[in-house]
Amino acid sequence: MCVVASRMPLCAPHPNSTPFMRILFTGGGTGGHFYPIIAVARELRKLAEEERILDLQLFYIGPDDFGREDLIKDNIIYYRVFSGKLRHYFSPMNALDSLFILLGILQAAIKLLALMPDVIFSKGGYGSIPVLFVAHLYRIPVIIHESDTIPGKVNRWSSKFARRIAVSFDSSAAFFPKGRVALTGNPVRKRIFGGNIEEAKTDLNILTENPVILITGGSQGAEKINNAVLEVLPNLLEHYEIIHQAGEKKFEDATIQANATLSSADKTRYHLYPFLRESQLRQAYAVSHLVIARAGSGSIFEIAAMGKPSILIPLKNAAQDHQRKNAFEYAKAGAADVVEEDNLSPHILLAEVEKLFRNPAKMKAMGEAAQKFARIDAAEVIAREILHIGLH
Repeated sequence: MCVVASRMPLCAPHPNSTPFMRILFTGGGTGGHFYPIIAVARELRKLAEEERILDLQLFYIGPDDFGREDLIKDNIIYYRVFSGKLRHYFSPMNALDSLFILLGILQAAIKLLALMPDVIFSKGGYGSIPVLFVAHLYRIPVIIHESDTIPGKVNRWSSKFARRIAVSFDSSAAFFPKGRVALTGNPVRKRIFGGNIEEAKTDLNILTENPVILITGGSQGAEKINNAVLEVLPNLLEHYEIIHQAGEKKFEDATIQANATLSSADKTRYHLYPFLRESQLRQAYAVSHLVIARAGSGSIFEIAAMGKPSILIPLKNAAQDHQRKNAFEYAKAGAADVVEEDNLSPHILLAEVEKLFRNPAKMKAMGEAAQKFARIDAAEVIAREILHIGLH
């Protein structure tokens, strides 16, 4: 039975069972690449049981230790290889990164020869270069996923030999070979769904009936968003409770600044985290009325799946300006307002928040538009195609 996505049918695996299959994941070392892989891996486990695949082995090869604990929890075997960034401008790092890529290719050649996976699923990014290069040499089937409206360099290159290409935004399909592209959306972890509002208030220590704003700069945090929020934090806390994911490396600075400016009463309404674990993120989404975030594809599709109105602040220097283009494509659907980084100031951010809360009809419409934009089955659709290719 086929699950039909735009431009290409993605079909369920062959009904005959098989005792053994190996799937390898690869990608760059950020949450935007990593968490969609976790979502797909979990769907693969579930579908493998349905298809009577008795031994499904999942592996991940990447350039750093980002998310290693999550891989272990999900029983995904991790290997690290060297890699380097591809730059089209002079940098003293170019020679060193070229060496890292060559070393990574040698490591990947040895590792893939030993593993010989049935299918490789790549999220792109510089971390996937060694694995994809060797996969092409070894003729291992490759499926790639492009998160953003403007594809990255690695995905454009690997699309020349990829068996299938999944995209999050319809506009990205034009960059890839016709006939091998499917509009799937961006895979979202289903474990962040289903939070309970009352439980969330208890778990996150939400003490008032004020509206709740969730602020996140992605897995790394966003210094400019943090600074803008902290500057007007006392003003925000007069009317709202704030859940703020500041980023592991930026948490200490945010804590110092908040402690210097907030009264004891204000501190009870400000909930600062270095990073929101999956269970915390589920509860934060459940209790929040508005989300302020960067415009990575992962953040956009999570917010959409939750049906939350949002203010997006795209990263100014993102590769190919993809965050800005992501944000405005999503905003075209009526699901978000966009504040460009050059225009971001503490008082503009405060004014945007107050403007939305003065217009509950608009916020309701934004939430409904977000739900229409969401593709909550993306991970399942991609997992089915991975199994389909692996079984044929």
